[in-house]
Amino acid sequence: MTRKEAKLKLAKYCAYQERSQKEVRSKLYETGLYQDEIEEIIAELISENFLNEERFAKAFIGGKFRTKKWGRKKILMAIKPYDISDYCIQKGLQEIDPDDYHNTLKQVIITKNNSLSEENIFMKRNKLAKYAMSRGFEADLVWDFLKQNIDK
Repeated sequence: MTRKEAKLKLAKYCAYQERSQKEVRSKLYETGLYQDEIEEIIAELISENFLNEERFAKAFIGGKFRTKKWGRKKILMAIKPYDISDYCIQKGLQEIDPDDYHNTLKQVIITKNNSLSEENIFMKRNKLAKYAMSRGFEADLVWDFLKQNIDK
């Protein structure tokens, strides 16, 4: 594959959905190009705005939060393999509205609560807390919500 063909292919790849530099670099290595050519193509894709890590972080974090209803901790674990800078990750996390975050936590807990048949209040709270924390929500937020809202 020539350098020009590779660049066109990767421009389409990046236009289809947001990509991280790591994904693009990996895809370029599959083409058999030399490392210096790969880095030049990545630089060109960045300058032409096909590749933007901050935009990727915002899209990734927003998608995991809105679609999968994940909490911050699980999102952070999921984005680590993409080697995104802490700055970009923080920018992405700032896109999550605190009220939406609390409403999502509430929705996750209430949905799970409706599916439980546990009678013991302490066991029920424990199961709900474990579930919400496995979805990536912070323990302090989970327990505060449970103490205030689940079978007082």
